[in-house]
Amino acid sequence: MTVDAVAAVRCLIVIPCLNEAPYLESLVSQLEPTLAELNATLVLVDGGSTDGTRDIARSLAARLPMMHVLDNPRRVQSAGINLAIEAFGVEHDYMIRIDAHGTYPQDYCRVLVEEALETGADSVVVAMQTVGFGLFQKATAVAQNSVLGNGGAKHRVGAQSHWADHGHHALMRISAFRAVGGYDENFTANEDAECDYRLNQAGYRIWMTARTSMIYHPRASALPLFRQYFGYGRGRARNFLKHRARPSLRQMLPLMVAPVAVGAFLAALTWVAAVPFLLWAAACLGYGAWMALGQRNPYGPLAAVSAMIMHFAWSAGFWREMLDIRQRRVPA
Repeated sequence: MTVDAVAAVRCLIVIPCLNEAPYLESLVSQLEPTLAELNATLVLVDGGSTDGTRDIARSLAARLPMMHVLDNPRRVQSAGINLAIEAFGVEHDYMIRIDAHGTYPQDYCRVLVEEALETGADSVVVAMQTVGFGLFQKATAVAQNSVLGNGGAKHRVGAQSHWADHGHHALMRISAFRAVGGYDENFTANEDAECDYRLNQAGYRIWMTARTSMIYHPRASALPLFRQYFGYGRGRARNFLKHRARPSLRQMLPLMVAPVAVGAFLAALTWVAAVPFLLWAAACLGYGAWMALGQRNPYGPLAAVSAMIMHFAWSAGFWREMLDIRQRRVPA
């Protein structure tokens, strides 16, 4: 792949964000060389930050002629990216989605473009490695990088490059994105999986590359982690309601966590009701103990607790959405 071929591609790099002041400046600094190398446009779409994110973004945009800042009144990421595509998409060939909560290799964007050109893929997705800093965040990272927390998802654990149905969104051909209608703004989470479903149905191809990946920084405390996974569960349920797209086997198992947790309250009537809940808790804590002893990972026991929060929140969010009569019909 020649440098000229990559440089000839017009890329729109989009960062949807909300209250990302601690991460934003270093992230944009990471992307600066890419803007020159790919002759790319960088758009930050802010969902109403109150922590100084917008001031930092506008200061950076004043210094970088190829950077723009847009306000996202709907706040959610799906709407923010659609807004960026509406404003700048016609001038570009590919959209590269950047997570403000992530860290990226210097050649990340260039490798994505190379993979798209070499394979002819309409979307290039990547694996995601999770890294934490504080005690709870490190434990959550261990959980999310393990089978206990990710169920063996290839875009979490990594895999050889291959054609895929879904992965962590990185690059997408703007014409394909627009052809399927962009992200569904009714989705506050799981908009990527829902979009991938429509891409597959329309015959577009998704390539998971092993040549690059991103580092994600998880939530640093229990309540934000619960809210995040509760949203993921609701998004998966909305995908089911809209497309009748059944959860995969790895999602079916945690799906039952909330029902067995609620059922455990019937232990006041019969101890048998608590058995499923106790088996799940024992399996999680046992896996955490195995990580601590077998893998010599001191975060194993707390990672099991993080995984239990993730399982329960995802399951609760799914059933919350499924049992909400108002959401029985999801607009197409």
